[in-house]
Amino acid sequence: MASGRVRGPTPRLGLALGGAALFLLFLPEAAAQGCSQNTNRTCEECLKNVSCLWCNTDKACLDYPVTKILPPSSLCKLSSARWGVCWVNFEALIIALSVLGGALLLGVACCCCCCCYGKRRSRRPDKSEERAAREREERRVRQEERRAEMKSRHDEIRRKYGLFREENPYARFENN
Repeated sequence: MASGRVRGPTPRLGLALGGAALFLLFLPEAAAQGCSQNTNRTCEECLKNVSCLWCNTDKACLDYPVTKILPPSSLCKLSSARWGVCWVNFEALIIALSVLGGALLLGVACCCCCCCYGKRRSRRPDKSEERAAREREERRVRQEERRAEMKSRHDEIRRKYGLFREENPYARFENN
């Protein structure tokens, strides 16, 4: 810190920044001169400068009115105005962007509705799920009843023919 060097931008850098600021200040004037110079030429030459608007009816290259979103009809009709590319007029551009914006909004709204409906639906089971669960439980109970009934029938047959196995096979020998 005690080296004696000045901190911050150097004078050469300040000069370069000042020159860049002056260039940016005079840039709109150069662009305005560029648009009027391309009148009665081609659309492509006019639209090389993004601040220019091409009017197809009178083959004029005009400054785009940046204070307004759309160029007024007194300047050029929307059907013959070109900006950005020569093959799309302003009417088609507005319609296409409106359709894309509407489709995008509709898609976002559908996604939001699906997410909200899906969360609400997953919280509580609907009637068909409840009915299916109830039927499964009834089938399970009936199966258990049938299994117990079959086991008792088999045990009776085993007792009848002397094939019944006792729980403890050594119980016969303990009583003697």
